[in-house]
Amino acid sequence: MSKQTLIRLNNLKKIFYTDEVETHALSDIQLSINSGEFLSISGPSGCGKSTLLSILGLLDTPSEGEYVLNGHSVVDLTSAQRAAIRNKEVGFIFQSFNLISDLTVEENVALPLTYRDNLKKADIKSQVKSALEKVDMAHRSNHFPSQLSGGQQQRVAVARAIAGNPSIILADEPTGNLDTKNAEAVMQLLEKLHSEGATICMVTHDPRSAERAERIVEILDGKIIADSITHKSTAVA
Repeated sequence: MSKQTLIRLNNLKKIFYTDEVETHALSDIQLSINSGEFLSISGPSGCGKSTLLSILGLLDTPSEGEYVLNGHSVVDLTSAQRAAIRNKEVGFIFQSFNLISDLTVEENVALPLTYRDNLKKADIKSQVKSALEKVDMAHRSNHFPSQLSGGQQQRVAVARAIAGNPSIILADEPTGNLDTKNAEAVMQLLEKLHSEGATICMVTHDPRSAERAERIVEILDGKIIADSITHKSTAVA
C-alpha cells in the first residue's frame, strides 16, 4: 500500500460567530491522511467531526491553519477554484443519499462528471457503467430513486462518489439511515473499494462502523483526543 501523504492539516481551526458568540468548532487539528488509507473519524454529536469533513471536502474553509491536498495548499483558493478541485479530487457519500429525485440512477451518477470540461459523453457513459457495476446496481440504471430501497439508493450514491476516480472518498454517516442488513452491505462495499486501492475517510458515531476502518481518529470538543490503528490495518495492507 502506498504511504504517500494525500492530505495534511496543520494547526487547523474553525470558529463560528453568531450574535457575538464565538464557537470553536475545531481547535489545533493536526492530521495526515495517506493515499490508500481507510480512516474513520468518530465522536459524539456536536464534537466537530462533520465540520472537519466539510473542510476536508472543500465545502467549508478553516478560520486558521494549513490544508495541503495532493501537495497543493487549498486554503486561500476562490470558491470556483475549490469547486473545481472538489469535483476532481473528492467523492462524497452522504447519510441521506442526496440523490436527485427526477433523475435516473444513471443520470445521478453521471451528474458530477458533466461538470468536467475534458470528458466526452462516451467517456462519462463508460465511467458511470463501470461505477454502477462495482456496486451491483447496473441493472437499475434507468430507475428513479423513488423506485429503490434505502440500501440501493446508498449504493447508487457510492457509485456517484467513485465514478470520477477521486483521490479520496468522504463518507458522512453512510449507514446512518439504513437498517442493520443494508448498513452491513454498505460497509462491506466500502471495505471492498478500500481493498482495491480507494482512500476513504468516514465520519461515524457508531463504534461498530468505526472499527471497520484501519485507523480511528477520535474527536471531542473540536480536538483530536486519540489516533489509533485497528487490527484491520494488517488485514488490508
